[in-house]
Amino acid sequence: MEYKAKNIEYKWQEIWKKDGYSEPKDDYTLPKKYILSMFPYPSGRLHMGHVRNYSIGDALSRYYRNRGYNVLQPIGFDSFGMPAENAAIKHKIHPKIWTYENIDYMIKELDSLGFSFSKKRLLATSDPLYTRWEQEFFIKMYEKGMVYRKSAIVNWCESDQTVLANEQVEDGKCWRCGNEVVQKEMPGYYLKITDYADELLECLKGLEGKWPNQVLTMQENWIGKSFGLEFEFKFDEQSKAKLDGIDGFKVFTTRPDTIYGVSYTALAPEHEVIRKLLAKGLLSDEKASKLKSIINQSPRERQTSGKDGVALDLHVIHPLTKEKIPVWCANFVLSGYGSGAVMAVPAHDERDYEFATTFGLDIKKVIDANELPYCEKNGVYINSDIINGMDYENASAAIIAKFENDNLGKRITNYKLRDWGISRQRYWGAPIPMIHCPKCGVVAEKLENLPVALPEDVVITGEGNPLDKHPSFKHCTCPKCGAEARRETDTMDTFFESSWYFARYASDERTWEQVAFDKKSVDYWMNVDQYIGGIEHAILHLLYARFFQKALRDLGYLRDSEPFASLLTQGMVLKDGAKMSKSKGNTVDPDDIIAKYGADTARLFILFAAPPQKELEWNDSAVDGAFKFINRLYDRSDKAYKTTTLPAINHANLSKEEKYARLKVYEALKKSKDVFENSFAFNTLIAACMEALNALNAQENADIWTEGYFVILNLLEPIIPHACWELSNELFELKNFIKIDLVDEVFVSDTISLAITVNGKRRGEIEASANATQNEVLQMAKVAVAKWIEGKEIIKEIYVPNKLVNLVIKG
Repeated sequence: MEYKAKNIEYKWQEIWKKDGYSEPKDDYTLPKKYILSMFPYPSGRLHMGHVRNYSIGDALSRYYRNRGYNVLQPIGFDSFGMPAENAAIKHKIHPKIWTYENIDYMIKELDSLGFSFSKKRLLATSDPLYTRWEQEFFIKMYEKGMVYRKSAIVNWCESDQTVLANEQVEDGKCWRCGNEVVQKEMPGYYLKITDYADELLECLKGLEGKWPNQVLTMQENWIGKSFGLEFEFKFDEQSKAKLDGIDGFKVFTTRPDTIYGVSYTALAPEHEVIRKLLAKGLLSDEKASKLKSIINQSPRERQTSGKDGVALDLHVIHPLTKEKIPVWCANFVLSGYGSGAVMAVPAHDERDYEFATTFGLDIKKVIDANELPYCEKNGVYINSDIINGMDYENASAAIIAKFENDNLGKRITNYKLRDWGISRQRYWGAPIPMIHCPKCGVVAEKLENLPVALPEDVVITGEGNPLDKHPSFKHCTCPKCGAEARRETDTMDTFFESSWYFARYASDERTWEQVAFDKKSVDYWMNVDQYIGGIEHAILHLLYARFFQKALRDLGYLRDSEPFASLLTQGMVLKDGAKMSKSKGNTVDPDDIIAKYGADTARLFILFAAPPQKELEWNDSAVDGAFKFINRLYDRSDKAYKTTTLPAINHANLSKEEKYARLKVYEALKKSKDVFENSFAFNTLIAACMEALNALNAQENADIWTEGYFVILNLLEPIIPHACWELSNELFELKNFIKIDLVDEVFVSDTISLAITVNGKRRGEIEASANATQNEVLQMAKVAVAKWIEGKEIIKEIYVPNKLVNLVIKG
């Protein structure tokens, strides 16, 4: 048979579409597998990272369908977001038009690769119906106290003109555009993800062995649970008079054992004390100017530009020693962590030490050490009154007990995790369904009025929020009292949309108009059995999705506490040692690969070139090699004969070459279970199939060829489905693939291989009959190593069955 990729791929894609091959069944008595790859942003074209992600997911989906599972493998588009607005400005096209034209094109690309996605459950997060249910979730969360509004210092991207959550700031830069982030005070809506901090941590234990350890560690560190002492530094009388009503400030420390070593305190530049000093003009022009310059720095700049700060001419009283301690503003103190204030112990903290040496501040040693800073939790305490001579555990406990007994402070649990700010100042997003009434305050829109849809007649210039400038969108009536009111013009963070899409897929699409999720369908399909996506989403998407699952559970929408039972994080696709990107000019267009070689070649290469968890280096010659292998599979198909039943084979009567060929075929079959269900090392399975094909080619038995082809095509179908369906249909009249059982007899060998050693040194190897006696084996061994024992006296013969023979000689 001649391999004509274009013809057979179009043919089978049309058959699959007509037969509904990719659609999940309504039979909920069947065992199920929910396989999900992270959905794409509709940027306009697929890239090879997409191809890798979806090839993995499709291979798993096809494997489980072939084994009788009811499989759900959906696809959709994460279609709200800033890039659409940027495109609108650049190309003078409406974001909606740009988005949906891209979606249409990308669906054709996905179809051309033969991915078996459900067509019926396709969705885009910018669809009004999707927004309708999302806005209902927001309102229900607001009513239950999971959402609140406040003014706070936020991460602001000047380029995108929008707020970013902490998780969206990467190395001080916007996760989307890469520009520096600055701090700005703005009102916004926040989700109480911190209420779920303990559960988010605790549930990580249940994901051990199912999620990559790296992801679990990243989430644990981001949540950042720590125990320590919280107490208040009180201002001295002179400072208190300046501040007019501010008596002190709270600090949290995980090292209460070093409390006697505090020589200064430091505040974040956004702290209320500093705002009061600036507002009252209590600092010199030079200090005020420096403070403002630090405030305008991004968090990354503050952390990388060296320690800097300003003496505030204020003092607090040490709660134990009653000494006066100077108060500084320091660029290393962040307002988003703790109270935005720290106690500084320069002798035993690297950061505090660097700041103290920069500004010539006192350094008080309270742990006996030769070199400073000494930061370890061991050593002998000195200059520390009640804890002198204690070890770390006892010292910390004693200090906390002292503070609690004297009502000076308390032991608390602290988290790095902060509530999720979701307000974004842009057009192309889901409108926040809240209304500002001059009489009633902030109230939620009525559920029957949802969705609050985006107006399409907007002008997008890149300056400010288009919804805020729209002539009618923000004008409305209060749903509570009927008075004239103002509609909220902020839209939601796009991660709000991607935090529940997986549950929407799991809901029967015939109910989408009536309910967010129909219970019967969602309870059957959820949670996702295998989730696939890049490790770059370890904090952003994966943490938010876990939180959302728990929040919707508590609101009565969902049952499970975790959305994704198992997680596979695939590596990036590289070319010339760098991640593929348009800016580097090293991209490979999947359409070009399909046009030249076909979709199966693209799929085979992407799964053969490297294990999914590792980075994959693009290699043009390896793509060509994948194409040649599929051609070879076709070329040799005439050695098998057409049949609807597998040949009956008497294994005992086969030749050595025939037995070896069967062995290699069934070794590949044996490997497939672990590959598809555990390791995902598709490269090793493909290599095993290649070895099996070579072994088949070394013999001429048509029965062995036919059986071998039947097995190999079943193993490769999830990887190169078009070619395998065509060949199987031609040779075996198969309309679907099936589970094949192992033939145990092929693994039973007629011979055994044994190593021969002389005085413990390997000198040869023999192959003996499996039924050979010990004397026969020893005689064969002596012949094999004759030159090593000639003229020598053998003083001992050691035979380890099925492993080795050792001959011990004199001299």
